[in-house]
Amino acid sequence: MVWFWQRSPITIGARRALFARIFKPAKTAMQSGKGQTGAWQLEYEPESPLRVDPLMGYTSSSDMRQQIRLEFDSREEAVAYAERHRIPYRVTEAHDSAPKLQSYSDNFRFNRSQPWTH
Repeated sequence: MVWFWQRSPITIGARRALFARIFKPAKTAMQSGKGQTGAWQLEYEPESPLRVDPLMGYTSSSDMRQQIRLEFDSREEAVAYAERHRIPYRVTEAHDSAPKLQSYSDNFRFNRSQPWTH
């Protein structure tokens, strides 16, 4: 579920302010635990697309807001911060994963769907 909130667009100089995303990050595929996934984050959506440097092939952007990532203990704190600073935001609700319960002995049971091999 995604919620949108926006007052009239705020303009800074000649550029329009973009949405900020408020979300709870999922654990990465490289993690087995759930460390550092409890905090809600606020980050800005990219204002301009990435450019490829013709000489070296590096990607770069002139958007400095892309480097800002704020962490909050709860969703309500992140929303209050965005409203207090008049930042248009979009909230993406967190998806909780269902734990997969399996015992070690199930790897060796007789009626496995696939035979156990090395």
